Amino acid sequence: MGEIRYPAVVIDHRKVRENVTKVRELCEGHGIKVAGVIKGANGIVSVARDFTDCGIELLASSRLEQLARVKNAGISAKLLMIRVPMLSEVEELVKICDASLNSEMKTLEALNEAALSQNTSHGVILMADLGDLREGYFDHRELKDAAVKVEKEMKGLELLGIGTNLGCYGSVMPTKDKMDALAALAEDVEGLIGRPLEIVSGGATSSLMGVFDDYMPAKVNMLRIGAGILVGPLDETCTCYGYHQMEMLNDDSFTLEAQVIEVKLKASHPIGTLGVDAFGHKNTYVDRGMRKRALCAVGGADFGDPGDIIPLDPGIQVVGCSGDHLILDVEDAPAAPEVGDVIRFKPRYTALLRLTGSENVHIIDKQEN
Repeated sequence: MGEIRYPAVVIDHRKVRENVTKVRELCEGHGIKVAGVIKGANGIVSVARDFTDCGIELLASSRLEQLARVKNAGISAKLLMIRVPMLSEVEELVKICDASLNSEMKTLEALNEAALSQNTSHGVILMADLGDLREGYFDHRELKDAAVKVEKEMKGLELLGIGTNLGCYGSVMPTKDKMDALAALAEDVEGLIGRPLEIVSGGATSSLMGVFDDYMPAKVNMLRIGAGILVGPLDETCTCYGYHQMEMLNDDSFTLEAQVIEVKLKASHPIGTLGVDAFGHKNTYVDRGMRKRALCAVGGADFGDPGDIIPLDPGIQVVGCSGDHLILDVEDAPAAPEVGDVIRFKPRYTALLRLTGSENVHIIDKQEN
């Protein structure tokens, strides 16, 4: 075992870089720049370097501490805050980030004051809500008024462009009509301020649909992509919507390694009066008789939903978990694991997000041959 401590997430940087390069080249072929979102890997500096080494010039996260870590590491990339800023963090945000997504005049005014006091300029992208009902101006006249005010009156801010977010809350898909609406809104803003916008940001990984199906308007020139790069075809764009083009990407750039702490033959259905589990859920169970089971020392507190981790070894099935225990059916494994063995899993995006942010999970950079 050496000095490896478990549970651990192992990063294969070669595969991360392959994914970054393929996504960047795909998007650039359609006139779209990629903002590399590092949130899903907790802003790990080595992963951020994979992005920039492969030509990504703008790194993004919704967590200010992650962007600060990247900045302090001396990585030469522009930094974008993709969660609308809190008023309590604007001073620090202006110090760390080159730009941020915004949807509130009060926040824009605070950012302007912070930038002026620091003798700098801060870029802003105004967000339009196109129906997903997360952040953004729902009344687009309000967005246009904000754009004019930023452009004409706020000397500490630079209006970089506009953007939207789709699919993260309201499940609204980035269809052609939504992208066309964003492009039309950008043209309206440009007419009001009398110049072209540098950025029209058409969303996140799900907006790759418009690239794959070739309906993205020429006006849309930036996407904020993290999940598609980090987990490839395990991202929902592939698994939910059937975009098999994602299969050109690696789905095992990150692997979870968990150590076995118990192996026993047990009943497959709980015995006794059933209530709720450790998370307050009422579950249903399938009685498959006596089955060999293994416990691993990692749990829902680390990865969330046990359905979001996929065993790499054949014959192993995830049965469930508690906060700190993962329960596996290993009856059909060609060689039953023993206590001390390590079992590997591919995490989906949500699991990776949690795992890399868990203080219980160790990060290992895979050494290249």
